[in-house]
Amino acid sequence: MDELEYKISEDGKSITIDAVDAAMDPVEDFIMSKLEALGCDRKPMFQIRLAVEEIFVNIISYAYNPDIGKAEVRCEVSEDPLAVIIQFMDSGKPFDPLAQAEADTSGEMFMEKAGGFGIHLVKNTMDSVEYEYKDGKNILSIKKNL
Repeated sequence: MDELEYKISEDGKSITIDAVDAAMDPVEDFIMSKLEALGCDRKPMFQIRLAVEEIFVNIISYAYNPDIGKAEVRCEVSEDPLAVIIQFMDSGKPFDPLAQAEADTSGEMFMEKAGGFGIHLVKNTMDSVEYEYKDGKNILSIKKNL
């Protein structure tokens, strides 16, 4: 298999990469390096890592399927309060995960029925989650106060 290629933006705030399974590690490494540089505590770092994984897996699984396209993940820090904002952008099929019905997390259905739990996790661990479709791109933004 060819080596996975990716591009870090000139300002160092984003990574553009093929939306494939092999891209998960470089994307997570990119985000984790930013959080480590901030001295991020373990709990929010873990929550952010899970959110990044859930969102990126959805892009891999649904945005371009069965084709492969690019995804851009942008990570920025805001002050007062200290927070990290991560944007996921792809040019795949328009899809607003926030418009979907809430996942049923009660009883056995939670264990038996697939779908919706990843975004449920993201919405319940991040301080804000926003979606827009603009200029032919899905843009999902998450914010976690640190």
